[in-house]
Amino acid sequence: MFRVGRINRFNPIALRKVTCRNVATSVPVISDIEKKWKSLSVDEQSSISKQLEELQKQDWNKISVEEKKAAYYISFGAHGPREPLTKPGHVSKMIAAVSGIVAVSYGIFYMTRKAVPEKPVSLTKEWQEATNEKLLQQNINPISGISSEGYKGKGYVTEK
Repeated sequence: MFRVGRINRFNPIALRKVTCRNVATSVPVISDIEKKWKSLSVDEQSSISKQLEELQKQDWNKISVEEKKAAYYISFGAHGPREPLTKPGHVSKMIAAVSGIVAVSYGIFYMTRKAVPEKPVSLTKEWQEATNEKLLQQNINPISGISSEGYKGKGYVTEK
């Protein structure tokens, strides 16, 4: 019924030995591998890397320059974990972002300085003298401070 096992033994075409030779059919795929590597599927990437691995076992004088470049790129190229984290133009974006943040923070600082009064109430001379009187009444720091015998300092008065 099925003629799978039946081959004409005397047919010269059927008896011919089939040999496959590694011809550089992959050169179009291997050329410019740096540009094409990301667009290839995982299966294509693994097949190309296996093919180049087999080529590297041969004599290096017989391997073309493009195949050597492709093998180097697959082994040490900027793809996968070795891909650079920064892209072209990243530095200018970072400089613009940092400059913008500094400008906004300066604006916030300037606006808060404008909204707040110049000096707090506790920095007036009257307030500081009242603080000295209160500290003397409460006998604060009697050994070497404002409440000690023979104290000749200004106390908490810093205004002239």
